[in-house]
Amino acid sequence: MKKIIFIFISCSISLINFGQSTKEQDQKSIKSMAGCYEVTFNYAETFSPDKNYKFHDREKTHALELAKIIEDTGDKISIQHLLIVGSKDSAMIVKHWRQDWIYQNTDLYTFDKGTKWKYKSLPKSEVLGQWTQKVYQVDDSPRYQGSSTWIHVDNKNYWENNADAPLPRREYTQRDDYNVLNRTNRQEITDYGWIHIQDNRKILRKKKSKDILIAQERGENVYKKVNPERCLAAEQWWSQNSSIWDKVRNSWDKVYKRNKDLIMKKQKNDIELFEILSKYNTDVSQKEIDKEINKFVEK
Repeated sequence: MKKIIFIFISCSISLINFGQSTKEQDQKSIKSMAGCYEVTFNYAETFSPDKNYKFHDREKTHALELAKIIEDTGDKISIQHLLIVGSKDSAMIVKHWRQDWIYQNTDLYTFDKGTKWKYKSLPKSEVLGQWTQKVYQVDDSPRYQGSSTWIHVDNKNYWENNADAPLPRREYTQRDDYNVLNRTNRQEITDYGWIHIQDNRKILRKKKSKDILIAQERGENVYKKVNPERCLAAEQWWSQNSSIWDKVRNSWDKVYKRNKDLIMKKQKNDIELFEILSKYNTDVSQKEIDKEINKFVEK
């Protein structure tokens, strides 16, 4: 009997240590996505059930981008992406997307259609050992969220999840034949940086009817690490402007913590939220930002 108890205790300790080791591997993988990168964005439509569908042209663009860790508490790691546009001497910085990674998170916002996100509470038993990736638009409004387990096996190091999202910025002013991008996202760490692989389904979603598949798309965004000095302009820009976006995130956190379905307004007086936020100076108050963001949130 003592031998059985000893074996049970030993196995339990091993499992605990394995869990801790895995979490440390996860954290290392997530944080390795930070850095200065040359990025190649590749997209190609691959299939449509409609024989008369006209496939859109393939897209391939390049960018220089800083991915900067702006918060790290162990259970939450936040990475802000900043695009660097133009020459070294006259670089313009564009605040890009943000990804938050949260350990064993139970609160999600899932995209429905239009400008509506549904709040979803996950059971704790479903998220054990998992990380939620929460991706945000340039104005820090939601884009897509999902919870999965990081995989570290056979020299592979990746996280994969499926989630619905609005149309990407590259298409949301160009297309009206679909209204939901169902994304299978895979973040895979490589020896040169990392790659964001997407298997996307462009869907037309209507009320009280089945989703209609318009086309499938493959995306491969390749992040190759380069000399950090090439991203110094973005580092300096963030140092000067981060206090504004700290307040923006604080304001959005108040909205998200309501734990209720969220409906956004695309524009207010023909102006998008990002246009308003990007014009603020560092002396803007938290109260003013709260007020502005709430104008874009349906009560």
